[in-house]
Amino acid sequence: MRARHDPATRRPEDLLRHYLGDLVYGANDGLITTFTVVSGVAGAGLSATVVVIIGLVNLVADGFSMGASSFLSIRSSASAEGVDRGVREPLLHAMATFGAFVLIGFVPLFSHLVPTWRDSAFPLSCVLTGIAMFTVGALRSLVIPGSWLRRGAEMLVVGSIAAGVAFGVGRITSTLVG
Repeated sequence: MRARHDPATRRPEDLLRHYLGDLVYGANDGLITTFTVVSGVAGAGLSATVVVIIGLVNLVADGFSMGASSFLSIRSSASAEGVDRGVREPLLHAMATFGAFVLIGFVPLFSHLVPTWRDSAFPLSCVLTGIAMFTVGALRSLVIPGSWLRRGAEMLVVGSIAAGVAFGVGRITSTLVG
């Protein structure tokens, strides 16, 4: 008998279904978090090198934090239910969250790493990230009820507002300290 928290089988479609929440959650947070960092640094008018350094540090550190939080959350919930999930299953969920966070969260940084795109890196980052936000948002409809179009638009709007706030804070902060 399989544990309640294990995938139905080891077939790829069952594994995807089992970890889909972790993948969407990690991708959603990685994309928005990294894009707000990129936007804040761009708003401050800092160089592409600074965008990449701060963006990569944030990507790995925050991705690890998300994975660790997933691990601890599953272990804590299991403990509160009087169940021992061991280490393996929570670790697999943590790795799914971390992997999605880093993989999709890399999108906002990509254009800053291409030397020929440096002059238009931030606008390109906005376009690529907007497409990724809508896509990840639409994929949320696989794990939560609602139209894929509405879910995609919702994430695009929320992510854009967050990035706009970060850009503004970067701009204001640079004028206050510069």
